[in-house]
Amino acid sequence: MLTAATCRLEFRSAGLFLGLCACLLSAGVLPAQNPPAPAVTSPASPPSASASQQTPSSSDAKQSNDANAAEVTTHDTAPTFRVRVNEVLVRVVVRDESGKVIPNLKKEDFQLFDNRKPQAITSFRIETPDTNAVKAQAVTTENPDGGPPTVTPVPTLPQRFIAVVFDDTDLAMQDAASVRFAAQKLFDSLAPADRIGVFSASGQVTVDFTSDRMRLRDSLSGVVPRPLTGIAGVQSCPNISFYQARQIVEYNDDVATNVAAQELVACSSSAHPPSQETILAIVRGQAQAVLSAGEGQTDMVYRHLEDAMRRLAAMPGQRVMVFVSPGFILTSETLEQGDLIDRANRSNIVINTIDARGLYTPNLLGDISEPNIDTPQSAGVRDSFRMAEQFEQSQILGDLASGTGGTFFHNRNDLDVGMERAVGAPEISYVLGFSPQNLKLNGNFHLLKVAMVGKTKFIVQARRGYYAPRHIKDPAEAAKEEIQEAIFSQEEIRDVPIELQTQFFKSSDTQAKLAVLTRVDVNAIRFRKDAGRSRDNLTFATAIFDENGNFITGGEKILEMRLLDPTLARLDHTGLLVKSSFDIKPGTYLVRMVVRDGEGAQMAAKNGAVTIPY
Repeated sequence: MLTAATCRLEFRSAGLFLGLCACLLSAGVLPAQNPPAPAVTSPASPPSASASQQTPSSSDAKQSNDANAAEVTTHDTAPTFRVRVNEVLVRVVVRDESGKVIPNLKKEDFQLFDNRKPQAITSFRIETPDTNAVKAQAVTTENPDGGPPTVTPVPTLPQRFIAVVFDDTDLAMQDAASVRFAAQKLFDSLAPADRIGVFSASGQVTVDFTSDRMRLRDSLSGVVPRPLTGIAGVQSCPNISFYQARQIVEYNDDVATNVAAQELVACSSSAHPPSQETILAIVRGQAQAVLSAGEGQTDMVYRHLEDAMRRLAAMPGQRVMVFVSPGFILTSETLEQGDLIDRANRSNIVINTIDARGLYTPNLLGDISEPNIDTPQSAGVRDSFRMAEQFEQSQILGDLASGTGGTFFHNRNDLDVGMERAVGAPEISYVLGFSPQNLKLNGNFHLLKVAMVGKTKFIVQARRGYYAPRHIKDPAEAAKEEIQEAIFSQEEIRDVPIELQTQFFKSSDTQAKLAVLTRVDVNAIRFRKDAGRSRDNLTFATAIFDENGNFITGGEKILEMRLLDPTLARLDHTGLLVKSSFDIKPGTYLVRMVVRDGEGAQMAAKNGAVTIPY
């Protein structure tokens, strides 16, 4: 049984539901002349036996070859999975010169390159905002008094989760007001299937994913500049910017050092300036202090971006991050902490960025709150520093967007339009998959390029690359990760055809029992023939989310099948029916079912919805 406090879930409980034998008998799984399956435990209360008690013994293996051995059993130890092909997915949005999305493209229209080497596109699918939508449906509740049943409509369940992250550590006061106004218009136009979470780079503003417009609007009052470095109106001597400090410390730039030295002499009140050695020591010391403080602020932005990304990755649906910032400068120190772009791509998160400065021109005079003490000799050089700094600040915003297939909204004052575009999903996107050949386990970055065949005027948005793994994952660990990733998605996987149904029974006004029934088409399962038996293990993972996408409960069970030929023949016609039960409260829920085939490493995933009336 899983707990709602778990963000990154690891399903471990196993066990068939009470009454599985009856379902299997009705489906023709267990022949009448065979002995009944052993007693099993309800998934609502997992067994507490130790692993040693649950590990199959050698005698069990011998019995499995006996024609009278049980055909369906369960255990808690992970089976030996075959690792699926290492597939890299690339989401692509194609637009014409006017920005309109191009529909009706086929796999043959795309070319894919990995480090400039052409790759065979092994999988291809087209997605729209409605591709994996959980449709609203009516729930029928039988009337115990014999009257007509009660029909309860299911309200719109969340389909998209949007994390809006405000970089309040770098925001200027005049930009913060424009950002708050644009965000308020966005929250007022929230779609029923959208859930928005609000986060800030300082960590002072956090609102978990919700559709409560009032709560979202109230959070905007906390979006104010919260810089960690510098105090407006107070200047040091010399006044060294973060960009200039980096040039001095990391690149040993003589021009940047000399400008700071000249300013130190000009702003010093001493009639006898210190020696050149002392001046250079003061300059380097001041530059190191500015660089360290700036890196601390950038590190805070990185950490809170990661926190928001981690929370977003745990939501069951389409994931979009909107990063509103004037930008910041990366240093070698921050780059070594990891690549946000790679982490976003691994979590299927599209990052759209908005330059909070709007339409701006390089500020050659500096901040109005800080008196200009440039000397005639240093004024021109310092102006070039300001231009380079303001340009470089926006590079991180462009990289985050282009690297994840998102958009970068900049050089425009209509930030409300930028917000609207940033949260809107493209009408059509194409997901290309390929399996890298002879991939070296060195962790190196692989540059990706997507090109169009014979359509050079189209604009292609796609991730810029991926990182090779550093080691081969344990097969069981890789299988668990596959199941976990599938649970936190709304993509329907159809390697194995399954049908999903839900039933519920209210035991009181505050408690109910939810049953999730999964029917598996056995014809698509790749059994392994051994000693006259058809063998395979099916893993059934179930997750229940509330109407805001928060995980409520779930569980996993492993169905070990050693089927005789007559049983398999009957299952080919009837299918395999599995039932899981959960104790929950009345409410509206999204049900996510994932099935994994151990022998063929095939997967199936399906969405369901249910409303249990109060």
